[in-house]
Amino acid sequence: MYILYERQQYENCCFLLYGWYNCIINKLEFVGAFNMQVNFYEKVDDSLLKFAVIISKHNGKWVFCKHKDRNTYEIPGGHREENEMILETAKRELQEETGALKFSISPICVYSVIGKNRVNQTGEETYGMLFLADIQTFENELHSEMESICFFDGLPSEWTYPQIQPLLIKEYLRRVEIK
Repeated sequence: MYILYERQQYENCCFLLYGWYNCIINKLEFVGAFNMQVNFYEKVDDSLLKFAVIISKHNGKWVFCKHKDRNTYEIPGGHREENEMILETAKRELQEETGALKFSISPICVYSVIGKNRVNQTGEETYGMLFLADIQTFENELHSEMESICFFDGLPSEWTYPQIQPLLIKEYLRRVEIK
């Protein structure tokens, strides 16, 4: 189970579930059998940002999406379209994947992923912007590849991107604690 509220809980889960992973908690890196690494930055050149991922909450609960073709949960997000500002990408993806109608949204930080995965076949470093959204209202039905949106008090145990998305939330929580 991925419970990322406290460092010790995360370290225990990491080594229990992924004993063959090399977890470097202090550097916020996660290097494993898939040779995946996640890094965080305050800023990079805007042209490098290819993705927007939106950590979302509604009435104090985490908002996750369940894709029609998968039995796992994911944070809303997606690819930046040509000539689109990254904030517009975040708003569009949040609306498409969750049906959010009324929400506030703000950037958290830049993240990058190094390693081959479902959306990066080359394994080269790709960059995205991490956002936080507080969603007040939703459409009655979804009009996207998402089957449903789910509300969690804690974090789900089944992730679509388990080597990436738990670390994005961990970084968000770390930054909230600093403020």
